[in-house]
Amino acid sequence: MALQIGDQAPDFKLFSSELKEVSLSDYKGRKLVVHFFPMAFTGVCTAQLCTMRDSFGYYEGMNADVVGISVDSPFTLAKFKEDQAYQFPLLSDFNKEISKAYGAFYEDFVFNLKGVSKRAAFVIDEAGKIIHAEVLEDAGNMPDFDAIKKSIEA
Repeated sequence: MALQIGDQAPDFKLFSSELKEVSLSDYKGRKLVVHFFPMAFTGVCTAQLCTMRDSFGYYEGMNADVVGISVDSPFTLAKFKEDQAYQFPLLSDFNKEISKAYGAFYEDFVFNLKGVSKRAAFVIDEAGKIIHAEVLEDAGNMPDFDAIKKSIEA
């Protein structure tokens, strides 16, 4: 079941594309935008994260951080981040635990792939509560970036 607005965000400890362990508690006292995406180097996923890249200054100015999470390995994510010049960490949920905890998980995906993150966006406030939650069933759709911004401004 997907998390709802007002829920406490599940903690996570994941390795980044820089091979550093990153946890939710690292962002305590700041808002955090968490983007789950199915797979690096695919069209819609690239567009989703490039939208965040291109508006990164806005989030920085609002005391908000951004992370992207997928089930790709940290090594794949490092290349993806380099190729697209993302300024924010990409985190590997290779073991699929965090995608499941956030309700952003496909048991079965395209091409008979098993266990892939759904496209989803969450905004977590300074105290670790979810203030925006959006899990998309259709991986071809994009998150509501205007709603994400409004939740940060609130």
